[in-house]
Amino acid sequence: MVNAALPFQGLRVGFVTQHGKESLVAPHLEPLLGCVVERVDGIDTDRFGTFTRDIPRSGTQLEAARRKAQAAFETGDWPLALASEGAFGVDPYAGLMPWNVEVLVLLDRRTGREVAAHAQGPALAAHSRVGSEDALRAFAQEAGFPHHHLVVRQGDENGPVVAKGLHTDEALLDAFWRARQGGQGVFVEHDLRAFCNPTRQAVIANAAKQLAQKLASACPQCAAPGFWPVRHSGGLPCEACGTPTHLPRLKVWGCSACGHEEQRPHGERPSAPAASCPACNP
Repeated sequence: MVNAALPFQGLRVGFVTQHGKESLVAPHLEPLLGCVVERVDGIDTDRFGTFTRDIPRSGTQLEAARRKAQAAFETGDWPLALASEGAFGVDPYAGLMPWNVEVLVLLDRRTGREVAAHAQGPALAAHSRVGSEDALRAFAQEAGFPHHHLVVRQGDENGPVVAKGLHTDEALLDAFWRARQGGQGVFVEHDLRAFCNPTRQAVIANAAKQLAQKLASACPQCAAPGFWPVRHSGGLPCEACGTPTHLPRLKVWGCSACGHEEQRPHGERPSAPAASCPACNP
C-alpha cells in the first residue's frame, strides 16, 4: 500500500551507476523525500552505451535511462529504481558551445509509474589530434586537466582506446607515447564519464534537484507524485498596447497518472515589456 502523503518515506532507491553518481543525487532526493539512495551492484552500465563509442547507445536518452533503471529490478527487490543518461552536443542557441543534457528516471515498482527530470548546460567536451608533447600539454591545459580527466586514442576519434580516466601528467604522457608507437597519430579527448568530468557532475546535480522537486509535487486530483509544468500557453499581453507577445502567459501543469491539468501564471509579471511586442517593436 502506497502512503499518498509520504509515498517515498523510508524506501530504498536502487541507483544503477558505475561512476559514483549516487553521491551527486542522494543529497537532493533524500532530505526532501525521506528515501535512501543506494548504488546497485553487479550491473555493467557500459552495455547500454559508452562515451568512448566502442559500444553505441541504442534509442533515446530517456529509453537508455529507463533500461538501466529496469535492470535494477532484475537484481533485487527494490521498490524504486533510478538511473541517468547523459549526452553531449552543441548548445541549442548559437550552436557553438559544447553542451551537456542529463536525464534522470525514477521507476516505481509498486505503481508502475515513471517520473523523469532533465537538466542541461555548458560542458567541457573537447578533442584534438596532437603530434607532440607540447601540443598535448596545451590541449590538457585548455581542457581543465587534471580535474577533468582525459582519454587517449590511437589514430583518430574512432581509433582504439589506449587509456581512459587519465588524471596525472605521468599517465597522460605514458598513454601518448604508447599511442604514438602505432605510427597513426594521437587523438585526445575529454573523458565524459561522470566521475571524470566535474562540469557534467554539476548538470547531474541540477537534474537531481528537479527530480526531487517533481517527486515532491503531488497531483491535486489523484495525489500521484510528479505534478509538473508540461507546456506553456497563451501570449503575455504588451504593457503598452495589450497585443499578445511571444512570452508565455500561463504554465500548464499536468499529471501523467490521471491526466489532470491546471493552468497557472507563468511568472509574476502581469504584462510584457513593449520591447518584446510585435506591434510596438516590429
